[in-house]
Amino acid sequence: MLTAAAVAVAIALSALACWFVVSDRLYAQVDTNLAAAPTSTPPIPLRNGQFATPFQSCGTTPKAAQATAQATAEAQAAANKASRHNPDNGPRPAGQSSSEGVFDAQQICLPWGAVKGINVAPSDLSVLDSPSRKVTYRNGSFVDGTPARVRVNIAFDQASDAPYVLLTAAPVQSVKDSLQQLALILLGVAALGVLGAGVIGRVVARSALKPVDNLTDVVEHIARTEEVGTTIPVHGNDEIARLSSSFNSMSTALANSRDRQTRLIADAGHELRTPLTSLRTNVDLMIRSDDTGRPLPPATKTKLLGNMKAQMQELTLLIGDLLELSRPDSARPQQTRTVVALHEIADRAVERARLRGPGLVFELDINPWYVAGDSAALERAVINLLDNAVKYSPPAGSIEVALRAGVLTVRDHGPGIPSDELQYVFDRFWRSPSSRQLPGSGLGLSIVAQTIEDSDGQVTLGPAHDGGPGALATVHLPGQSDVPQ
Repeated sequence: MLTAAAVAVAIALSALACWFVVSDRLYAQVDTNLAAAPTSTPPIPLRNGQFATPFQSCGTTPKAAQATAQATAEAQAAANKASRHNPDNGPRPAGQSSSEGVFDAQQICLPWGAVKGINVAPSDLSVLDSPSRKVTYRNGSFVDGTPARVRVNIAFDQASDAPYVLLTAAPVQSVKDSLQQLALILLGVAALGVLGAGVIGRVVARSALKPVDNLTDVVEHIARTEEVGTTIPVHGNDEIARLSSSFNSMSTALANSRDRQTRLIADAGHELRTPLTSLRTNVDLMIRSDDTGRPLPPATKTKLLGNMKAQMQELTLLIGDLLELSRPDSARPQQTRTVVALHEIADRAVERARLRGPGLVFELDINPWYVAGDSAALERAVINLLDNAVKYSPPAGSIEVALRAGVLTVRDHGPGIPSDELQYVFDRFWRSPSSRQLPGSGLGLSIVAQTIEDSDGQVTLGPAHDGGPGALATVHLPGQSDVPQ
């Protein structure tokens, strides 16, 4: 409908412009023909060397002058027929144009050969008082009602030297008929154009908006079935194609998000099941011993309570890690990024790691380095790296911790990581099959990766560079070696 309306307006404006241009050209041609007509009515020469008056009849109105002219013409025609002779001063046949002289409001004369009077306008006599005596053109009519184009100019009677207004008119009925036919033709063409534009616009719109219909169907299908991940074909590179591509990306992202959520819930349930089962077993054992009247020995009861405390601590850490990793980026608390001393964070983390691995040897090479980040989050990330090294280090083994020019490395001398498992080390809940019996939830390295990424850094984990046993964790953080001013 909008296309048809726009085309209708355009066609209407074009048709009007065409009609006015043609009308102007036709009337200009009529004015050109009138301009070529004589601007005066000279006396008619006779054979005896004298001149006859140029006007054949006069009257107080154009109709009276025309009636006199017709009577004169009929009488002259009868005389010519009787004498078979047409004198030089006889009436001349009228052509396409006709003239009349207006001396004043009471004297309107028709020249010889003019048998059609012209209606006089009130403004015609005013040109006698105009100093410019400019030739003008106006729309008018003959006394019989035929529309005409009238030229108005001043002429002088050579007998009396009296000025009079000479009206010269040409019929324009054919011009009006042509313009009327042109208007009907333009109206028909405009109607066909609007109708065709509406039909073509509907076809084009349906074809162009078909991808939008497909997109709507897919959206309604997802809303009805909640089957995210459904995509639609993309053709071309226009706005509709871009919209379809964006929708496909959004749908795929939603599907991946749901998969990650499902996987997180499944993994969390699996990880929570073990400490909860152990806690339930220990609690059931203590309750059963009290119910049966056979209390546990103090040493056994103390051991059970210690296991329950350790399991509660593991459960608390696991729930905290789950809450940290389950938050989306938009809901995660904004880190307070300030300039912190990474070397001091590393020293504190090493001291805490010594308590968790009392028999291990820590070899330190820590140089000053200042970075922009959250102090608590960075310390937790370094502790997680050290905990991972402590967990896999052999008894009385050594752990090498170095910080040089913004590169923090933690190297242990444990069994290392198989090459086919390196791609999974930063995934949530992933644990090597060979270390399933060790404590942990598989979330520590995921938290490390997230924290380092939030600090605009990078972290990698792989085999030691010297080819020896153990794993090497490398953290790159941008910063500087001296205190920023």
